[in-house]
Amino acid sequence: SGVHRIRIIPCGCADAPKGEERYTHYLAMGLFPASLQNIKTAFTFGVLDDFRMDNLECKTAGLNYWHKVVRITSNEFPKSVPDRYRELLRTSRLWRNIKYRKWNGFGHRNSRQPGPGSLALFCAACPQPNVNLPAGWDKDPVRWKYMRGFMFDGNFTAEQLKMKNPEDDVHLTDGDAFFTTRKPYYDHLKVALEIREQRTCHDFTAVHKANMLKQHLLHTGIGAAACPRHGYFVPHSVVDFHKGERHVSGPDFNI
Repeated sequence: SGVHRIRIIPCGCADAPKGEERYTHYLAMGLFPASLQNIKTAFTFGVLDDFRMDNLECKTAGLNYWHKVVRITSNEFPKSVPDRYRELLRTSRLWRNIKYRKWNGFGHRNSRQPGPGSLALFCAACPQPNVNLPAGWDKDPVRWKYMRGFMFDGNFTAEQLKMKNPEDDVHLTDGDAFFTTRKPYYDHLKVALEIREQRTCHDFTAVHKANMLKQHLLHTGIGAAACPRHGYFVPHSVVDFHKGERHVSGPDFNI
């Protein structure tokens, strides 16, 4: 229903959460605070879910969604609505991460933390031991029918520009979903040997650009392994490309 100014007084009882733990007061009321200290802005669970669905299905960008909220608040005087676009982006990222953890059985107990690929689901139709294979499948004389295939491909239009302030880029996950864990992957790139191929045709530029570095880009694309039959991405298999179509960047590490 738009942006509202309301007064919230946290509980002052002796056993009530204090300090940074006061955010639990807001969560109990269905409000997700945009910060933990000196809380001034909070979003309802409903608006965060609505933005997530709009972004997922309608491809609505955060700025466009915020403009919609502004119009709902005051269609006549949109400039009078406080700008909370930055807070919406930050809070929606946290909300989405919490949703992923909840859906995959994490977050209910602090001691249980997600591991590599734990926040992503693999193809339900592909053969998986202890999931959809019969007991004793490995002793079947024709066990080749349980073989699982993989394919690897890259997207070289998914470029990422270098950030002016890279320290502001806070990662909420590290290898917990589809992307690989950063440190093992970067360690692999440091020691992996690259065989430079020679062009067999003057117009075949993929080989020539395989090791070309673009100074303004942090990543030149992404690559991922997928199930060739159903098109599902493999958890913990997506990698960043730092140059061109180098084989060591993706397939070598995933294999």
